[in-house]
Amino acid sequence: MEKVVLASASPRRRELLKRVISSFVCMAPVVDETPKAGLGPEEQVVCLASRKGEWAAERQKNSWIIAADTLVVLGDKLLGKPKDPEDAARMLSALNGRWHEVMTGLWVSDGQRVRTFCEITRVHMAFDEWEMQGYIATGEPLDKAGGYGIQQQGGLLVDRIDGDYYNVVGLPLYRLRHILKDMGMKVFPESGFETCP
Repeated sequence: MEKVVLASASPRRRELLKRVISSFVCMAPVVDETPKAGLGPEEQVVCLASRKGEWAAERQKNSWIIAADTLVVLGDKLLGKPKDPEDAARMLSALNGRWHEVMTGLWVSDGQRVRTFCEITRVHMAFDEWEMQGYIATGEPLDKAGGYGIQQQGGLLVDRIDGDYYNVVGLPLYRLRHILKDMGMKVFPESGFETCP
C-alpha cells in the first residue's frame, strides 16, 4: 500500500483510523485554525480540514493524506474548546436539553485528486446540575469541542444521537471508508489491523 498520512494530532482520530487502514503515519499540522469570515458552519469545517490536508500534502508528496476537523454547532454558534471550567459550564448548560450538531469536515487526497465532505450528526444531551459539575470536575471537558467527549465520561450526558456516532468522536468512519474505496484504496477488511507508527 502507498504511504498514508493522517494529518491530525488527535489520539481519538488515530485510534479510529486503525479500524480502516492497516498502516499510516501521523503528522500534527501547524495551521491557522481561525474561522474564515463569511462561511457557514459546514463550509467552515471543510475549510479547516483543507488547511490541515494541504499542509501535510506539501510535506508528503505522492502520499495519501487524510485530514479532518470537527466543530460543535448550536443554532448559529460554533462551540470550540472551553477556556476554563466556568466556560465549560456555560457551554454544557447551553447544550442541555437541546439538539446540537457535530460537524466533521474531511479532506482526502491520493496525491493527485482531492475529495472533501462534511458529515453531520445531531446530538441531544440531558443532565442535572450535579451531574454537570461532576463531569467538569474530571477535567475532561477542557480539551473537547463543545465541552464534552462522547467516547468518555461525557457520553453519560448524551441521551440520544441521530447519525454517525464516530463522527461525534472525530472521524466519520463510514463516510471515510467509502471515499477511500471510491478513490481506489483497499480498506477494511483487506487491510487488517496494525498500530500507528
